[in-house]
Formats: sequence, C-alpha cells, structure tokens
Amino acid sequence: MPPQSSSAWRCSLPSAVARPSRTRRHRLRRSPLDSKFTVGLAQTFPRLGDVEANLQRHLELAQEARGLGVNLLIFPELSLTGYTLRELVPHVAIRPSPEHPMWKPLLEASASLAIVVGFVEEDARHRFFASSAFLDGGRVVHVHRKVYLPTYGLFEEGRYLCAGDGFRAFDTRFGRCGMAICEDAWHISTPYLLWMDGADYLIFCSSSPAYGVGTDQEGATANAAIVSQFTKTYATLLTSYAFHVNRVGVEEGISFWGGSLAVSPRGQVIAHAPYFEEALIPLEVDPGLLRAARQRLPLLRDEKPLAVLHELSRILSEERRHDER
Repeated sequence: MPPQSSSAWRCSLPSAVARPSRTRRHRLRRSPLDSKFTVGLAQTFPRLGDVEANLQRHLELAQEARGLGVNLLIFPELSLTGYTLRELVPHVAIRPSPEHPMWKPLLEASASLAIVVGFVEEDARHRFFASSAFLDGGRVVHVHRKVYLPTYGLFEEGRYLCAGDGFRAFDTRFGRCGMAICEDAWHISTPYLLWMDGADYLIFCSSSPAYGVGTDQEGATANAAIVSQFTKTYATLLTSYAFHVNRVGVEEGISFWGGSLAVSPRGQVIAHAPYFEEALIPLEVDPGLLRAARQRLPLLRDEKPLAVLHELSRILSEERRHDER
C-alpha cells in the first residue's frame, strides 16, 4: 500500500522529456488474461458513521457474492462509513493494518474473493483521506486516495479531508486495474492517465447524490445520465472495461441514486443496477473483448503520450509566463 508520490503531478519541460522505460513499454504491450471472471457490483446503503454495521453488511455480501461465483466484488465510495461525515471523519478513520479490528475481517474475506472497499484512511501524520482499497489474497494490493475533493454546490469534502496526489494503475490476478473515486472520474485526465499506465479495467467508486431532472433515461436524474454517458464514452475510447459502482440511500436529506453499471470495451452496457435500490449485480467479464476492441479500434496503438506531454508542458509554460507579466 505505497503512498502516492507527489511527483505524479510534476510536468517535465519538453527538453527533459524521456522515452518510456523498457518496463513501461513492456507493460503497454502486455496481453490481457485469457480466462473469464465474474465481477459483482455491490450497490449498498451504508449507515452513516456506523462502521461496525457496515462491515457486517460487507461480509454478508461477500458471502452472498461467493455463492454467485463472483471473483471481484466492488463497493462504492466510503462504503464502510457513509458519506456526509463532517466532524465524524476522525472517529471513523482507519489505519489499514492487518491487526485493525475493522480491517482484519475484510482481509480474511478477501482470501478467496477480491474486494474493493471504500473507507476513511488515516495516515501516519493524522491526515484523513477518502480512499478505496483493492484487497485480494488476504492482503492490500493497492489503495487509491481521492484526488479531486468537490467544494461546490452541496459538496464540502475539502473542509474535512485531505486530497490524494496521483493516479496509479496496478497489477491484479485479473489484469491491470485503475481506480478512481467519484469526482475523480469527472476529470477526463483521470481515466486517460490510468489507461496510459496500463489499466485495462477502470473501477469508479462513487457516493453520487441525486440532482437535476429531465433526462431521456427512465428513472435517471440529470447527473446519473451524465455519469452513464461518460462511463460509456471512456470505455469506448479507451477500449477498456469500465465499472461504476454508486451507493443508494438517504443521508442528511441527500439521496444517492445508485444506477451502477458496467461497460464493455466496445462501449456496450453489460450490467445496470436499478436506481435508488440496494442490489448485488454479478456479470461475466471476457478479457478477450479487449483484444477484439483494440483490433477494431487501435487507439491505444496510435496514441502519442509524448506529444500530449509536450503540449501540456508548452501550455503550462505559457500560462506561467503570462502570470509572471
């Protein structure tokens, strides 16, 4: 569970641009796994501040998911704590260690079933993050700390939480994955960076409140329709699988809309959970579709990350010179 380095956001000048390392080039060429596996979308209703009750619900659903043949079970953002925590943040925070009484049962549950869980993470210097952890084989494979903390409209995450500082893809037994938390996914650079870091499976964990009306999708709020649209767009243009898992329920007068979905590398919705109801949705994932999608649409092959880096460096350099005038 290495902390993410602040160097993730440093942008080199064009003269310092280096070719990808041999390891990175190898990773971008890596073939996906051949065997199919089953993902479970766990659309839950966390109880605000009640970590013990939420943990029990996680363990119940893990057991149910095993019975359905699920190999990877994905929970929403802050699934162990609820969302509108405010002053409760320090009281529900966890330093994820094998000895922690709330963490240990999750690690044990992950011995036979990979689990993505959302929680408030406390670091060694007592900073608090909205984090999601990928657990498998009784160990922590990866932790992502939410980078973009919304501070507009009804959101006030920046008052209570510390922002993460980067995005990293990571290897799992299913293939290379990348995680993002709610607002992270609204920034188009997030899935792009994870894709360029080798992620074939994009996991978006959300606590997305319902707002806005008037969409073409039955039962969907305006922001639900936008999330569905960009999830399909990311999967299509990045020729990758995309899983978006959102919570349901009501907290402090705020409703969460659910509507979790999974999209294939061809941009087809292969699973969709109901709106405003708890659900556990299993779906089969065929890694072979990655190959087929990239043969049909070779955008990964033709992508030019050095050109992107060069142009971003130029833009930032020009903005800096403009600000110094």
